[in-house]
Amino acid sequence: MKLWKEFKEFAFKGNVIDLAVGVIIGSAFTAIVNSVVNDLFTPLLSLITGRVDFSTLAITLGAGENAAKIAYGSFLQAVFNFLMVAICIFAFVKAINKLYRKGEAEKEAKPAPRLCPYCFGEIDEKATRCPHCTSELH
Repeated sequence: MKLWKEFKEFAFKGNVIDLAVGVIIGSAFTAIVNSVVNDLFTPLLSLITGRVDFSTLAITLGAGENAAKIAYGSFLQAVFNFLMVAICIFAFVKAINKLYRKGEAEKEAKPAPRLCPYCFGEIDEKATRCPHCTSELH
């Protein structure tokens, strides 16, 4: 019984739920980024490089059908995919930060509300008497 209570406290804490939501959204975002890399950037790269398929590039060590191969093409493709994913994530984070900063600038542009010096209730800028405590304002 005590073990079940401890498990419930652990599993349903806000941080664990937040982490689970983050993982789910992250996996969905991964699909989007992989699509951008594989369906947009990779075909453009193949146009630039003359449709060279990097994944087939290899150095064969020895002779015969079962000779060892150093598949440096697969490595180059993995490095390219990493760079493209990093660029996509960088662009996405930069765009989100720009939107966030814009929202923060709009919040800062608002002047602070006028407060009554007696009851500290919020009052209109043109008011001569506080609507909360009826004190006369200067």
